[in-house]
Amino acid sequence: MNPNISVIIPSYNSGRTIRSCLESLIKQSLKPEIIVVDDGSKDNSRSIVQSFPQIKLLTQTHQGPAAARNLGAQQAKGGILVFVDSDMEFDKDFLEDLTNPIMTGEAKGSWSGNEQAANWDNLWARCWNYNQNRFSPQMIGSRGQRRVFRAILKSEFDRVNGFDSTGYTDDWSLVNKLGFKPAVTEAKFYHFNPASLLAIFKKARWIGKRQYKLGKLGTLWTIFKANAGFSIIIGLFQIIKSRTPAMIIFKLIYDLGIMLGALENLCFGFYY
Repeated sequence: MNPNISVIIPSYNSGRTIRSCLESLIKQSLKPEIIVVDDGSKDNSRSIVQSFPQIKLLTQTHQGPAAARNLGAQQAKGGILVFVDSDMEFDKDFLEDLTNPIMTGEAKGSWSGNEQAANWDNLWARCWNYNQNRFSPQMIGSRGQRRVFRAILKSEFDRVNGFDSTGYTDDWSLVNKLGFKPAVTEAKFYHFNPASLLAIFKKARWIGKRQYKLGKLGTLWTIFKANAGFSIIIGLFQIIKSRTPAMIIFKLIYDLGIMLGALENLCFGFYY
């Protein structure tokens, strides 16, 4: 185990993906401390994690990923914290490439945009990328917006009291509070896009519940943009761009989820 690195994984009902995530971390060229924080799962996630004796499992009631990451960071022994999701898989040199700028003293934190869709063979997973004008498995791009610290010095993380619980954008909060952006790396990893209409709806609903810059005005604007009329018009344009007729169905389901999430935000405030 490399005592300098602690990998922290929030997990909520991730029984379908957590095993492959952990297996790819165990095979890393650098051997980190691995901490999974179960966020009140109701599936078999915890039993899967418990089948890996070398992995530390923490549990909490359902409070969202920011609280889970913060709990993991409190228990971490490493001087460098790495934050990943339970539906990711990693190239064997991911941790080495990601943390190199920190290890060499060139940066206090780092990020990678070398993120690929792991399930590109699935129609709906491809539609998820098409909806963001990405027409290849590439998820972000190596020079994309550096809003997220994948790795950060624990001392810097502790200085700003970790992540804020802001929902879908909670992992952006470190950049806002620290006042500097992470160094860019080419560490390669894979992320599973939603692969069914139900998964698309649930993920979109989660996104729709996020906090908006303009508060209630931003929420109302989001609800307006997500109406079925706009969805059909935009979906037709997306069919032409992607040459994928299923985009009209995707767009209707996605925007329905966004609208419902935004309505819940408007009526009840943000909740997990």
